[in-house]
Amino acid sequence: MRKAASIASIVLGVLLIVGGVATWFSVSGELADQRIVTSEDACLPGREVKGPFTAYCEAQVIEQHALEATGGLYYAEMDREDPLREVAATASFLRASLFTSVVAFGSAAMAAGMGVVFILIGLGMRDVEQRTSV
Repeated sequence: MRKAASIASIVLGVLLIVGGVATWFSVSGELADQRIVTSEDACLPGREVKGPFTAYCEAQVIEQHALEATGGLYYAEMDREDPLREVAATASFLRASLFTSVVAFGSAAMAAGMGVVFILIGLGMRDVEQRTSV
């Protein structure tokens, strides 16, 4: 039973690492395909958005620019007839999309990290079994 659990833990760990790495590169590739470059006033200026830090920085600067354009109002705070409501809606959509990619990067990193943990647990279980079966 311990041997099966050990093997299952190692296999699960490998699958988590592969899934995490695949997700990371998939999200990075999708962002890179958009050819977004961070604004000059972003926390990481003039960089291609293809990772979690540049996505986060661009989302933050989009909010800043939108609030400047709308007089400090968010989409839900604006009158339905306000022509700037479209600006606020677009900014909200773009920020949500960028933050979704940030969350995806975090989930991918967590999955890969958990994969390492599961492999270590499986190897530890295997080691204990070998030491106690003698």
